[in-house]
Amino acid sequence: MTHRSSMPSPLVVAHRGASGYRPEHTVSAYELAVAMGADYIEPDLVMTKDGVLVDRHEPEISGTTDVAAHPEFASRKTTKNVDGTDVTGWFTEDFTLAELKTLRAKERLPKVRQHNTVYDGRDEVPTFEEVLELRERLSKKYGRAIGVIPEIKHSTYFHDKGLNPEKPFVELVRKHRLNSKRAHIWLQSFEITNLKSVRTMGYRGRSTFLAWTGDGKYDGPYDLISKGDTRKYRDWMTPKGLAEISRFADGIGPEKFFVIPKKADGTLGAPTTLVADAHRVGLKVIPWTFRNENQFMAKDFWNGTDPNAHGKAIEEQVVYLRTGLDGLFTDNPDTGVAARNDFWSSK
Repeated sequence: MTHRSSMPSPLVVAHRGASGYRPEHTVSAYELAVAMGADYIEPDLVMTKDGVLVDRHEPEISGTTDVAAHPEFASRKTTKNVDGTDVTGWFTEDFTLAELKTLRAKERLPKVRQHNTVYDGRDEVPTFEEVLELRERLSKKYGRAIGVIPEIKHSTYFHDKGLNPEKPFVELVRKHRLNSKRAHIWLQSFEITNLKSVRTMGYRGRSTFLAWTGDGKYDGPYDLISKGDTRKYRDWMTPKGLAEISRFADGIGPEKFFVIPKKADGTLGAPTTLVADAHRVGLKVIPWTFRNENQFMAKDFWNGTDPNAHGKAIEEQVVYLRTGLDGLFTDNPDTGVAARNDFWSSK
């Protein structure tokens, strides 16, 4: 089988795998995502007590694993401050990798995606290296390049605990021959310090700065906010902010409503200039997160009134793709592929 090394444009990025159909950040979710046509898979990276990068949405794992059902770990339930917010539960940095491997993944949104709970308990917590090995196997199986777009979560938090997630990240990227601009890898972060520090550690792949449209106390890069920088994410999505980002990153991953916001009545508004502004300074734009359920879309795309019912997700994504996006993050890769096909055919 001939291996295709080029990538289509725009990209379909499987957000935490095919998380609309399987518990997120599992081998099963990634395998299904690639089978559905995803170009990239996304692991979120947190650290264990013994310094191993593992694939979970947050350091607190009670929402995505069965840790609460393990009496041997009951005493490790605690409350910690994560980026300015008190969080109660079980945290990866209090477990060794061997201990985490005794846990099993479960659906994070069981009331929204009840069908995903059928697959609870079937997958263990993968390491970052296992995801990189899976990427290699899937590329060979499907005869096309599969990319990986890892996100280092809460870097400042882990550094405060005496852990350094960037060091093993760079080491593994080198080990798996992905350390170049030509490689199909992007490092993501909602923080800035680590996107800069990996460069000094020898990382040569691409990187992207993430941003969301929230408006709370810590709705900016926590590494800077914690040191007195008052800029919110919305400030970074301006021409001035984008110009600064272009000096340390290759792209941005904005929440999708930065690209086309909702109006006061919940319907979709007019596109902003964000895509053009970012492209002007050489940044790619791959927003998040496109999901099939009504509640995650503007009212224009709802089917009925049930927030958990599936809406007009393909139509929504085509509207967004027409703004010139370089890709999109979706929990439902098959929907993303269908939307891209419709977008291509309409050009």
